[in-house]
Amino acid sequence: MTSETETQQAEHVRFLVDALPDTRRAGVGTVLISEWDAGSPERQQAMAEGAARALRAAPLPDGLVSQVYLTGTDGRTVLGFGQWEDGQAGPPQTAVEPDGARRYRYYRSLLPQGEQPEPGCVVAVSFETTGHEAARQLVDGLLDLMGGVQPGSAETSRTGSGGISSNFHISEDGTRVFNYSEWTDEAAHQHMIDTSLQQGSAVLNLIAGIPGVTPLGFKRYVTPRGVVRR
Repeated sequence: MTSETETQQAEHVRFLVDALPDTRRAGVGTVLISEWDAGSPERQQAMAEGAARALRAAPLPDGLVSQVYLTGTDGRTVLGFGQWEDGQAGPPQTAVEPDGARRYRYYRSLLPQGEQPEPGCVVAVSFETTGHEAARQLVDGLLDLMGGVQPGSAETSRTGSGGISSNFHISEDGTRVFNYSEWTDEAAHQHMIDTSLQQGSAVLNLIAGIPGVTPLGFKRYVTPRGVVRR
């Protein structure tokens, strides 16, 4: 007779531990995204590790594709990113405040060129929008401006300046756009900010010219903890 522990262990074999999610994975429906301020590096680490530990200790919900927690390079914030099969979206994990989670759907991406390196940093860029039309206009405009290619990548990502991909999600109520942007490291993203995203740049001018779009800034995240379905 199979014990409950053995059943849980067999179930978890289907998942990778402490890996980054595939944001463009087929079959994903609702994406639950939260950002929390833990207040200090010690509480930040405890929050992320505690949430991941609780997740791995319990039976995984039906329909779960991934649930990952990342820690901000600011020493305070924690990002929760959970993917669910299309047609299923269980509640956010209760190890960290669940009421902060927003429901999103993946929309479009700026894709890497050539061979894709392993991301070393995730940059979360958020926008407030007045509805789905403004949200789609923002994302479509950025993709048209960039020709569908992630800024920071050259002939191949390994020889570029560190950009890998930008994966845009629109909240189900149309009030937010969340860009899950992958970079080789934090320094590569900062270099892009310093050289390509100054006042008067084409990207900032585009954003400023779209009615109903308010930039909310960005945060950088590292060190994924959680589970991702194989």
